[in-house]
Amino acid sequence: QVQLVESGGGLVQPGGSLQLSCAASGSILAISGMRWYHQAPGKERELVAVIDSDGSTDYAGSVKGRFTISRDLAKRMLYLQMNGLKPEDTAVYYCNAMIKTYGTSRYSSYWGQGAQVTVSS
Repeated sequence: QVQLVESGGGLVQPGGSLQLSCAASGSILAISGMRWYHQAPGKERELVAVIDSDGSTDYAGSVKGRFTISRDLAKRMLYLQMNGLKPEDTAVYYCNAMIKTYGTSRYSSYWGQGAQVTVSS
């Protein structure tokens, strides 16, 4: 079994910063692409940032220049550094990873349970 657990969410004032972390654990053979999504109340889940297997990154236009995605594969960790936070960044943030487990030959998609980020004065 594989688990992804997010941490680091909370309440922050506009213009502030937060760093989200996502820890992967379980029978993990390999990790490929990793992503952060967010879902605001009443809206669909949206892709925020992606880091591919080669380390290349990409961001949604709304967060480009403010958010930075990174990872430490040795520690099986994914991070999202969020600077210059705006009220419209308020959402539940989910990590997602393509993971190959022992005994399988393909990658499968796994999700964390989500971390609430609230930006408000």
